[in-house]
Amino acid sequence: MKTTQFKEKYGPFALVAGGSDGLGYAFAEAVARRGLNLVLIARQEDRLHAASERLKAAYAIDVISIAKDMADFENVRELINALHVSIGLLIYNAAFAPIGLFEKTSEDQLALAVAVNVKAPLLLTKLLCASMIAQKRGGIVLMSSLAGAQGSPNIATYAATKSFNAILAEGLWKELKPHGIDVVACCAGAILTPGYQKAEKTKPAIGTLEASEVAEQTLNALGKGPVVIPGIVNKIGRFILTRVLSRKAAIEIMSKNTGGLS
Repeated sequence: MKTTQFKEKYGPFALVAGGSDGLGYAFAEAVARRGLNLVLIARQEDRLHAASERLKAAYAIDVISIAKDMADFENVRELINALHVSIGLLIYNAAFAPIGLFEKTSEDQLALAVAVNVKAPLLLTKLLCASMIAQKRGGIVLMSSLAGAQGSPNIATYAATKSFNAILAEGLWKELKPHGIDVVACCAGAILTPGYQKAEKTKPAIGTLEASEVAEQTLNALGKGPVVIPGIVNKIGRFILTRVLSRKAAIEIMSKNTGGLS
């Protein structure tokens, strides 16, 4: 899709949740290159401010920064409603991933994973799609994961929440299509972000991609189907895990890939 078409379809503002660094920043930069203004939401105010200033200087766009935790959705909703700008594209990238054995994961961590990974994208999509329906155009990107295609030991709760987002996006893809709204779930594999590099003790997994590659492939997939799997290796891997192997075998393979996370 050409830049002018992208801007007409999804502008004038895109909201990126979790947009201060890593994949979220890559999404913000990819959107900015296509001429859209930005609303960035992230927890850490200093990183958020730095990201906003870089994007404004590089792309001559408007950037609105909201330094809030997506776990506090009621507060986030109030701040978004007070903006009075037209948001035509939602990219939900914020996530919380409890890593380690389920038996050692606290109830607070489990509740936070649900709040950030399930409740917030669900209610934020509900909030923003109303105006998109009225305008008969828009786009929604929900981040899922290859880990969400089957049980993933050591990140069991995170994987379950990512499965939720993929199924939600698939349903909304069909429901919202008649309103001119494109929905896609990005089922990504490993991404070279600061968080991944910190958690992974060994060398990156096969098929690991740069954040910029994931962002570009995802945005280019808007309007083409309900799911995008960035990277040919990851496409093949998901086909084998979901179509060829038994669930038991798929879980065993995922365990080998996620067992080194801590």
